[in-house]
Amino acid sequence: MARRDVLLGITQADVKSGRPVATGYASRGASRSMISSLNELAEKAALADQLHGEAVVELDPDIVDASFVSDRMEADDQAFEELLAAIRERGQDTPVLVRPHPTGEGRYQLVFGHRRVRAAKLLGRPVKAVVKPVDDIGHVIAQGQENSARENLSFIERAAFADRLTGLGYERAVVQTALSIDAPMLTRMLSVTARVPAEVIAAIGPAKSVGRDRWIDLAQLIEKPSNTAKAIALIGEAAFQAIGSDLRFDALVKDLKAVPKRAKGAAASWEASDKALSAEFKPSGKTFTVALKAKNAGKFGRYLSDNIDRLYEEFRRQAGDE
Repeated sequence: MARRDVLLGITQADVKSGRPVATGYASRGASRSMISSLNELAEKAALADQLHGEAVVELDPDIVDASFVSDRMEADDQAFEELLAAIRERGQDTPVLVRPHPTGEGRYQLVFGHRRVRAAKLLGRPVKAVVKPVDDIGHVIAQGQENSARENLSFIERAAFADRLTGLGYERAVVQTALSIDAPMLTRMLSVTARVPAEVIAAIGPAKSVGRDRWIDLAQLIEKPSNTAKAIALIGEAAFQAIGSDLRFDALVKDLKAVPKRAKGAAASWEASDKALSAEFKPSGKTFTVALKAKNAGKFGRYLSDNIDRLYEEFRRQAGDE
């Protein structure tokens, strides 16, 4: 289980150890819920075992600063509300991990457990924590592995975390260890964050039910410049911002896949810059009429007739690419 190496990785991180990494995601529905519950129990036991013997202290959450690299997208999270209710009812049963702040005297920097710190702030309670000196590499590995073990980060949250780490200059091997993923998965994650604009990802949010393949499909859709412009326009609409994260993803994909409707029978015209050729176009159901006029109408008409096979094959290839 990934969490077994959370604290071991802090002091003995070997990013080239060849330790097996997880590449898949849990199934959906009832089976996912059951697996998640079993994992949570096992993970708590594993973490308790790793923290055995470590001093647990109570800290004012106001002196605990966030990690220097974010691994979550904030959203209306039912899971957080459930955590808040549980801590209110029976207290905090699992400590967070912090390190002495690298630059802030008398302060601490969170390694993992930001939702527990957030809950403590809201409840006006101290947060239970283990304080451990950790270097930056150990920090990101512990942070990534703890969240990977919980399996409650979505694909795009993990991809965005990987993107931030590579942007900070961490080697791919460190990122793979932090997220418990292999090289091909990291490549797929970074291909998504490279093609989907950061503002679009932020506007969609964590999209908890949307997996890798659907994000890759969106990345392929949005590469087209006109689709990028459509996406930027859509995320600015109030109606888009008012719906949930998963629905925002679906709405964007649907909008990008939509074929613009042309008014039946609406005519259009065109004229060459040298004024020697003009054309009128008129769509009507399954027919499309082109009328050529002016000096070069006959010559260009014969050119179209002679090259119709080549032009149609080019059209088919372009339509296939799109």
